[in-house]
Amino acid sequence: MLLDFEKPIADLEAKLEDMKRIAAESDVDVKEAVKSLETKIKNLKKDTFNNLTRWQRVQLSRHPERPYTLDYIYEIFDDFVELHGDRTVADDKAMVGGFASVDKQTFMVIGQQKGRNTKQRQIRNFGMANPEGYRKALRLMKMAEKFNKPIITLIDTPGAFPGLEAEERGQGEAIARNLKEMFMLKVPVICIVIGEGASGGALGIAIGDKVLMLENTWYSVISPESCSSILWRSWDFKEQAAEALKPTAKDMLELKLIDGIVKEPLGGAHTDMKWMTKELKKTIMENLKELDAMTPQQRIDARIEKFCAMGQVKE
Repeated sequence: MLLDFEKPIADLEAKLEDMKRIAAESDVDVKEAVKSLETKIKNLKKDTFNNLTRWQRVQLSRHPERPYTLDYIYEIFDDFVELHGDRTVADDKAMVGGFASVDKQTFMVIGQQKGRNTKQRQIRNFGMANPEGYRKALRLMKMAEKFNKPIITLIDTPGAFPGLEAEERGQGEAIARNLKEMFMLKVPVICIVIGEGASGGALGIAIGDKVLMLENTWYSVISPESCSSILWRSWDFKEQAAEALKPTAKDMLELKLIDGIVKEPLGGAHTDMKWMTKELKKTIMENLKELDAMTPQQRIDARIEKFCAMGQVKE
């Protein structure tokens, strides 16, 4: 699948393939032309992806080939043991989690999981967790605290599931409880937005000592489309809404709402999965080393102070 702003690059890449095919089938020397076109493609990629609009970054965060939570877990971690159920209602397939290890260090890894095809998307509910998903996440966090294991959360959701049944089972209360409990966790907590970070659905697993975002992700109280539909009664103004919301990683860092940005390969995380997982693994281990040097109470105090400092208040 190609996004609109990727089509000029794809056209040039198609021409390059044609040129190479013609060269292979004939004695025509096109080395200089191939080299020139490769340089042109490289420069166009840099110019395109270094100057994306906010809406284009939102589009890139939703790319169907982009790595999801389980992709990162299986690539970065060893011996992943998935744990199921909230011990109250059900096992929410939109929220996954379990113990896994990296370089002999055991983590509790939790995140929202989307699906690749129609059947998977239905099973995973498009990455939109129900209350039992957030209760499962909290159960796993408390288990990690019990065994003194650091927690990694991977955030990628268009929001918590907004259905009537979710509200009846206490969606708001489940998310609110997670926020409260995560502030007081004694173990290191690293939260990473790997795709979409929408509303309370994202925030429900995003209270951490370190909150990071991949370069082409977004994090906001509402999606640009929903914002457009509320303000203009139409989705046609989603680009203007994205500019007003300022949801990108760069915006969030400037507003001091996150602690850092994890660089992606040119073109997005899906273009070089191996490079992306290596970079993410390095980031996780570096941040863990910093957090391990603090006492549990120091981490809790710093966590509370960081979130209390966000926003502006007038009395």
